Amino acid sequence: MVTAIPVATVSKGHADCPEGLVDPNDLGPEVMGVLRAKALDSTPPHIIECAEAKAGESQAACHLPKTERFAALNQKGATLWMTGCSGAGKTTIATALEDRLVKHYGKHVYRLDGDNLRTGLNRDLSFSESDRAESVRRTGEIATLFADAGVITLVGLISPYRGDRDEVRKRHEDQGIPFYEIFLDVPVAELMKRDPKGQYAKVASGELKHFTCIDDPYEEPLHPELTLKTHELEIEESADLLFRMLERDGVLMGAPKVSPPGLPNPDGDEIIDLHVAPQDRQARIKEAATLPKVLITDIDLNWLQVIGEGWASPLKGFMREGTLLETLHFNSILVDPFNLTGNALRLESPTNFNDFSEHQPPQRVSMPIPITLSCTSFTKDLIDKSGGRDVALVTQMGHTVAILRNSEIYNNRKEEIITRMYGVIDNDHPYIKHVYSGGPYLIGGEVELLDRIRYNDGLDKWRKTATELMNEFQAKGADTVYAFQTRNPTHAGHAYLMRSAGEDLKTKGYKKPVLWLSPLGGWTKDDDVPLDVRVHQHEQVLEAGTTHPGGLDPETTVMAIWPAPMVYAGPTEVEFHAKSRRSAGASYFVVGRDPAGMKGSPNAVAHPDDDLYDGDHGRYVLQNSPGIGNMKMLSFVKVMYDITDNVMKIPDESRMDDFISISGTKMRLLARNGAVPCSKTDIPTDLVEANCIPSGFMVPKGWQGVVDYYKNVDDTERWTPWSRPMVEAPSDRHTQFKGQYGSNSFELKHTQYDSFWHDIPLRPSGKGEEIINLVTEIPMYVTAKMEVSKELPGNPIAQDKNKDGSPRYYTYGTPFFNYGLIPQTWEDPSLISPEGNGGDNDPLDVMEVGSDALLMGSITPCRVLGSLELIDEGETDHKIICIALTDKDANRIMTMEDLERIKPGHLEKLVDWLKRYKTSDGKGENALAQETPTTRSQALEIIEETHQRWRQLCKSDSFVKGTNGFSLDSPSCRG
Repeated sequence: MVTAIPVATVSKGHADCPEGLVDPNDLGPEVMGVLRAKALDSTPPHIIECAEAKAGESQAACHLPKTERFAALNQKGATLWMTGCSGAGKTTIATALEDRLVKHYGKHVYRLDGDNLRTGLNRDLSFSESDRAESVRRTGEIATLFADAGVITLVGLISPYRGDRDEVRKRHEDQGIPFYEIFLDVPVAELMKRDPKGQYAKVASGELKHFTCIDDPYEEPLHPELTLKTHELEIEESADLLFRMLERDGVLMGAPKVSPPGLPNPDGDEIIDLHVAPQDRQARIKEAATLPKVLITDIDLNWLQVIGEGWASPLKGFMREGTLLETLHFNSILVDPFNLTGNALRLESPTNFNDFSEHQPPQRVSMPIPITLSCTSFTKDLIDKSGGRDVALVTQMGHTVAILRNSEIYNNRKEEIITRMYGVIDNDHPYIKHVYSGGPYLIGGEVELLDRIRYNDGLDKWRKTATELMNEFQAKGADTVYAFQTRNPTHAGHAYLMRSAGEDLKTKGYKKPVLWLSPLGGWTKDDDVPLDVRVHQHEQVLEAGTTHPGGLDPETTVMAIWPAPMVYAGPTEVEFHAKSRRSAGASYFVVGRDPAGMKGSPNAVAHPDDDLYDGDHGRYVLQNSPGIGNMKMLSFVKVMYDITDNVMKIPDESRMDDFISISGTKMRLLARNGAVPCSKTDIPTDLVEANCIPSGFMVPKGWQGVVDYYKNVDDTERWTPWSRPMVEAPSDRHTQFKGQYGSNSFELKHTQYDSFWHDIPLRPSGKGEEIINLVTEIPMYVTAKMEVSKELPGNPIAQDKNKDGSPRYYTYGTPFFNYGLIPQTWEDPSLISPEGNGGDNDPLDVMEVGSDALLMGSITPCRVLGSLELIDEGETDHKIICIALTDKDANRIMTMEDLERIKPGHLEKLVDWLKRYKTSDGKGENALAQETPTTRSQALEIIEETHQRWRQLCKSDSFVKGTNGFSLDSPSCRG
C-alpha cells in the first residue's frame, strides 16, 4: 500500500537546490521506500518490446523456447530460495550444494546472497523494512531471469517478511519457473551458540539494534517446499535433501519429466510403448494380412517384446544398419529427441552413407547390445518383389504379432557383430551359434505390436511393461528404485544384500527405496535354472516376507520378469542389463562378480573351460560406460552363513570359525540329493555328508521347489526354461491332442478315424478323380514341422525331430502354403525312378496353394493341379500341388497355368522353397527332377501309383524293406 509522504519529512531545499526539487540528502529510507512503491505502481506490468508478443503476453515469444534451451543445457532453471535467521546455514548449505552440482554433475548453478548482492545491485539499500522488501524484489527478479535462462539459482536471504517472499514466488509461477522455498528452521538459542559473525553477541550487549529474529520480526513460511533443521543435520545431509528434491522433480535433466517423481527418465526422454491403440487394432490386423510375412524365432519374439514394451528406449524397432554400427563400435547411440540439430528422426530413417548431418546429435545414450532381425534370401526376395517396404512379423507358430514399417534390408555381417560384441573367439558359445544360424540379411525398421505379447505359461502375471512397472513403483511410494537381477534361486545371502542395499539408500536421504526383484525371462542356455523354477521360488521368498532371513518384504519389493534374452557377453551385456532397468524406473543396479559371464567351451580359443571374462571387469566397465548417465551401481559383497544365529551376513573376521560358505555348486549338489533342514543348534561342517541344508539358508517352501527341480532335472518338458509362447494347436474340431504343441510330446488324433494315414479315404465321396482328400499336417504360416507318424499306433500327427532329438522347425521363412498328405498313399523305396532314386517311404506330400490357413488334422477336398518331383538326399519325394475347394479362387484355378495367371510368381516361390528350404539350416540345396511342374494327369498317375503301393503294403505279409515298425493295424489297412 502506498502512503502519502509527510511534508515534514522533506525539506524545502537548500539555497543551491532549484525550487520544486528535493535534495536527495534529505530523503530517509522510509521516504525512498514510499517513492519506489509509487513508481512501481505506476509502471505497466508488461512493457512490450517484443513484436511477436501480443498485448499483455509474456515476452517469451521472442526468446528461445524453454524446452529447447533446457534440452540443450541438459538441465532446467529453478530457484531455491533459502530463508531463515542469520547463522541458520543458508550460505554454507547453498555452497555445498553448488559445489556438488557443478563439480560432480556439470550443472550451471549460481548463488545469490547478501554478500554478492549488497556489493553491487543492492548497495543503495539499508536494512529498513522497505529496503529489505526492495532487496527481496530485486533479488527475485534476478533469480527469475537466471532461472529462465536455465540456471539453477540458489538464493540465500533472511527475507523476513512472508508477503515479500510470496511476491517472488508469484513472479516465478507467472513465468512457469520452479520455485522452492527452503526454510532453515533453527532455534534462536542454537543460533546464538553458533554466532558465526559475532552479531548475536552485539545484540546481547546492546550494541546492535533491530536485529531480525531478536528485536525485529521474522515471519516463518507457512508451506515451504522443504524445511531443514540444520542443527540436527550435517551439512552434506542438508545438501543431500536438496539434491534429491531437484532430482525427483527432473530439474537436473533438460528434458521434460515423463516418469513418476523420483524415477529417472528412460534413455531418449520418451516413454516407449509401441502397442497399437485398441481402436486401431482390427484395422492393423487386416493390413498385416496383406503384407509380406517375415518369420521371427522365439528369441526374436523376446527381442520384439523388449523393443515394443520400452526396455530398449529410445529404440522403436529392430536396428537399422547405422544404429547397429554405432552400437557395435561405441556401445551407445546418438539421439536428438528435441530436434536441436535436426536429427530427431535419425533412428527411424534409412541409413545413408553419403549424406551426413552438419551437426552431431547432442545426446549419447547407452545401447551396447545389437537388437537385430535376420532373414533369408527367400524373405528378402518376397519383400523386394512386394512393391512396398512394410512387412508383417509372424511367429514360428504362425501368429502375426507386429507390423514392421519402412524396412531396411542389409547384409548380416556376422563376424563383425560377434567380434565387436564379445571380444572372444568361441564358436560353441550358445548365443554366438545363434548369431551364426541367422540368415544372410538383417531387416531394420520400426514396429507396431498388434497385441500384448503373452506366453501363456502361467507366468504372465509377472510380465509387466516398462510403463506398468513405473506405475507400480509409484503406487508403492518409491522415491528411488534399485534392481536386483536373478539367474538363480534367491537364498538368504541374496536377501541380505538386497535388504542392506535398501538400508544404504535410506542413509543417502531416500525415504522409500523400492526393490525390483528382476528374474531373467528371455532365452537362456540349456543348463541354466528354468524360468518357472526361479519365479516360483521367488514367490515363496515374497510370501515368507520378513518372517525368514531369506524372505523379502512385499511392501517394499516388486517382482517383474525382465524379458530380454541372455547373450552371455560379459561386461558388454551388463551395460544393457543396467540400461534396460533404467528404462523401467531403476536408478540403482546391483552388480555381482562376473555378471553375464560364462565359461568358454572346450573349443574356445583363449579360455577353454574357463571364465571368458574377468570377474571384476563387468562392474568396472559398467561404472564407466558411455551413456550410462546417472545410473549408479551397488556392488555385491561376500556373505557367509553364521551358525550362531542361522543368518547369512558379512563374516566377522574375529570369529571365522562360526561361518560356513555355501557355494552354488554345493547348493545344487545338496538339492539333487534332496537335502533336508539341519538342526538349528548343531550344523555340521560337512553339509554334503550330512545331507542337510541350514534352516536359514533359503525359505523352506522355496528350497522344496529347488530340490524338486534338481531331482527331476532330466524331465525337460516339465519345466519352462525361458519365455516361449505356449499356444494351442490350430486343430480341427474333429481331432483331439495330448502333450504340448511344438514339443516332442505332442500327438494329434482324429476322433472319427483310427488313422490319418490308413482310414481316411483317398478321395471324398461323389467327387471327380482330380479331387483328393488333403489331410493338413502343417497349416499355412506355421513352421513347426509336423507329420503323420508311421510308427505310433493310430498314426497321429506328431512333432518331427532333428537328429539331436530336438523339435524341428522350418527356418527358411514363413510357409505360404498348407502342407499335408494324401491318405492311403505310400512312396515305395523299391520303386526306382528313371534318375535312380527310390521313394521316400512316406505318404504322398501335398502343397495346398489357396489363400487361407487350414486347420491341422482337417480333411479338405482339394483339386489337383500338378506336381513337382523333389530329389531329397537321394530319395524321390513327390509334392502334389492342389487348391482347396473351399478357397475363394478354387473356381478360377483349374490348372497350373491358371495358378500362374491368378497368382503370378507363386510357382516360382514353390520351386525356390523346395530347393532351398534346408539351406538356412546349413545344408545343401535340394534338386528337382525338372523345374516345371507336371500336368494334372501326370500328377494323378503318381497318386494312383502310390495308392496301389499303399494297398500292397497293407496286404503284404512279408517284410517290406524300410517299413519295420510301421503301425499298419487299422481298419482300412491290416485291421
